[in-house]
Amino acid sequence: MAEQAGPSGPQESPDPWYARPPHEVASSLGVDPATGLSAARAAELLAANGPNALPVEKSRPDWLRFLDQYRSYMQIILLAAAVVSLAIKEWTTGILLIVLTLLNAVVGLRQEGKAESAMNALRSMMKATARVRRDGTEAQIPAEQLVVGDVVLVRAGDEVPADGRIVEASALQIDESALTGESVPAAKDTGTLPAGALGPGDQTNMAFMDTPVTHGSGLLVITATGSGTELGKISGMLSATEKEQSPLTKELNTLTLWIAAAAGLTMVVMFALGRSRDQAWDALFVSAVSLAIAAIPEALPTVSQVILSVGSLNLAKRHAIVKELPSVETLGFTSAINSDKTGTLTMNQMTVVEVLTPADRYTVSGTGYRLDGRIHHAAGSAPSIEDAVLPHLVANDAKLVDGEVVGDPTEGALLVLCHKAGLDIEATRERFPRLATLPFDPTYKLMASFNEAKDADGRAVVRCFVKGAAPAVMARASSADSNGVVVPWDAELGGRAQAQTERMGGEGLRVMAGAVRDLDPADFDPDGDLLAFVEDLRMTSLVAMVDPPREESRAAIASAQAAHIRVRMVTGDDVTTGAAIARQLGIDGEAVLGADFAALPEQERLSRIDGIGVLGRVAPEHKVLLAATLKRKGDVVAMTGDGVNDAPAIKAADIGIAMGSGTDAAKNASRMVLADDNFATIVYAVEEGRKLYDNLTKYIRFVLVLLVTFVLTFLGAALLNIAAGEPFTPAQVLWVHFVVNAPFGFALGFDQESPGLMRRTPRPRGETVLTGPVMITVGLAGLAVTVALLGLTKLGEAHYHSARTGNSIAFTAFALCLIVAAYECRSERGSALTVSTFDSKQMNLAALGEFALAVLVTQMDAFHRLLGTTDITARQFGWALLAAVALLLLWELGKFVARRVSGAGGGTAAARGAATAGPRP
Repeated sequence: MAEQAGPSGPQESPDPWYARPPHEVASSLGVDPATGLSAARAAELLAANGPNALPVEKSRPDWLRFLDQYRSYMQIILLAAAVVSLAIKEWTTGILLIVLTLLNAVVGLRQEGKAESAMNALRSMMKATARVRRDGTEAQIPAEQLVVGDVVLVRAGDEVPADGRIVEASALQIDESALTGESVPAAKDTGTLPAGALGPGDQTNMAFMDTPVTHGSGLLVITATGSGTELGKISGMLSATEKEQSPLTKELNTLTLWIAAAAGLTMVVMFALGRSRDQAWDALFVSAVSLAIAAIPEALPTVSQVILSVGSLNLAKRHAIVKELPSVETLGFTSAINSDKTGTLTMNQMTVVEVLTPADRYTVSGTGYRLDGRIHHAAGSAPSIEDAVLPHLVANDAKLVDGEVVGDPTEGALLVLCHKAGLDIEATRERFPRLATLPFDPTYKLMASFNEAKDADGRAVVRCFVKGAAPAVMARASSADSNGVVVPWDAELGGRAQAQTERMGGEGLRVMAGAVRDLDPADFDPDGDLLAFVEDLRMTSLVAMVDPPREESRAAIASAQAAHIRVRMVTGDDVTTGAAIARQLGIDGEAVLGADFAALPEQERLSRIDGIGVLGRVAPEHKVLLAATLKRKGDVVAMTGDGVNDAPAIKAADIGIAMGSGTDAAKNASRMVLADDNFATIVYAVEEGRKLYDNLTKYIRFVLVLLVTFVLTFLGAALLNIAAGEPFTPAQVLWVHFVVNAPFGFALGFDQESPGLMRRTPRPRGETVLTGPVMITVGLAGLAVTVALLGLTKLGEAHYHSARTGNSIAFTAFALCLIVAAYECRSERGSALTVSTFDSKQMNLAALGEFALAVLVTQMDAFHRLLGTTDITARQFGWALLAAVALLLLWELGKFVARRVSGAGGGTAAARGAATAGPRP
């Protein structure tokens, strides 16, 4: 832990605060815990070191966020084309392009995550006030005014306002689950720990900012405030972690650059040839603008946003709230899921599962704090379990209110056990009025309650009911209750109990023990040393409990593994507990301490990571390191969690997933929130992501055919001097992009799920959709369409003596060829010549609509004026239709060859999943 300046300047020491005795800590910071700092000294330190607050992350102004939308390559090229259009007085085209960029910017702005920053969420979590001791008196001050050296008093119900060394503790327990991932409150004491590197979860004499006190009271000397606290370190990790672009965004940027480069080269050729033929500059600029508009997939951002929006709505119906739309398709790439244990894979509700007495064994059904389970007598002959579990009810301060625990969760689980045993909780407590209480303390690891009772002969006694950690209670036992008969706690019985404790501990169970002792009222002093009475105990039971796995988690993990997604567990609990729960869930692999994992050399971490299934005792930096290691291995990583300690890793992952019941810090660092805290929802979200990405790749293939055709057609027209180098006008280009391209984009984007999609291997990190086979396919298809379009344009000029007629035939042929391309792009290798090709209602409607428009654009005066087309005859329409039929036959021939070469077999449309370029889309 980093040292901070004390009242008299920096106090250098090689040891962290937890490795130094309380008096040395106080001396180092120049404070007397009995009186605290002086008000003047506190004011001086506050002025010098600043308030006890985390840094504020300023949000970007709306106008800057709007301008950020113009940083994409596509927006820049469209804006440049608009400026050139206005410069050459192509007013309609220029204004339309500007409107288009504005539309893209508005859509992108609206779809950005609207959550506050994770750092500000951490800052808002701080307790508003703190009880301090200054100038010898206690005072309530704003938590932001705390300084290093302040003496702070905490008790049950408070939240720790800053990091501090505990110098006094009375049965102090603090819930550190949000910071460390521990599933039960941490017991705190004042002892001095070894000087080695200990994580927050092992620092039992330290208290940390924003952790609630669940039991007891304590006195702290503040050792760190603001950004110097453990919470502040997490804040720093959050601010240092940059979110990466989604795979789809990277794909679109790459696609835009390639197309822009091809278009730029074509423009150079067009200008060179045009000037050599003495074409006017303004005509060349018009052709260049037409090409720029043609080469940029203007509709792609809008279509993609709509497809992802619908996908996010589908996920929201299943309780997965996506904050950033690109995360929907990122889910489809996920190949590794690092899941927090407590509350995600497990219920975060302690549950008793087994009870042992010297002669009997019981198993307990039901999970969590529900009261609908029952106790099964698995072995032995005792008529009742009530006396065996009675200490766990009487020596218990928790309450059950409407299925929720008020108090310690472990005590709540014991109350549920007693209810299942048939005990009336309130009536039983009234039957044994409490006289005194020895609170739980980590030094002796038990709690004792002294109550009025009557012995077997009806005499009044003071009965001491004890519950606590099994070894601690057994060490104070001298006898045991075996079916109402008191038997000595000898070596044989103690050995059996120890073996059972070790067996249950190895299964990841937390083992507690119950015991009683009757005292003579004349010998009992409620104000005396109560611990002295906790001797010669009579053991009644061993109770094993666990935070049980969610039932749906097992099936979800199996589904993830079937989809070739590796699931790993990360937990703040010890590796034994984590490994036991992992085995129950079906998570394979070695269980390793987080500190040991971090200590490995980088190359050894990379070589061993595939064999690791559980990381225990993890600190926030260990989770970030795990995500970074998997990324280096080529995985696309999802990280789930709910605590403050999970936030840095959630932000560092490709897809950070927070639980809906988790902290604001986790939710604001995430890209998706699970409203139902259900791991199974993640697997559904991955399936939806795969479906969306698979459909988007179909659309991208279709767009590539369109763009390649445009570029090659303009290049061919320039080289062959066809249509004066301008085969299509800007209006016709925009018509193809928005009236032909967009409907097919939506149809492909909402296509049915390909069979076998969840059995495919996830796409490796960095693997592009622009694979060799895809580029060959779209290149050949685009070339075939280009030859047809240029031939038909030349046919109109030469045979019909009308450039406008040739343009109209080619424009019609282009629309018909795109209908063929849309159906063929549903699968890379699966044939479209099957009945199942027409199983998509959206695709069929889009095709019928486009066919009708292909006829109307050359037959209606309104379209003539809008697009510059003219009437064509049925014979001329036949030439256009022939081009589409030729494309269909050539494409099917290419797929047939590809299937034979790859050995993919028939690969009909009914089996698109298996026949789509092997195991990947």
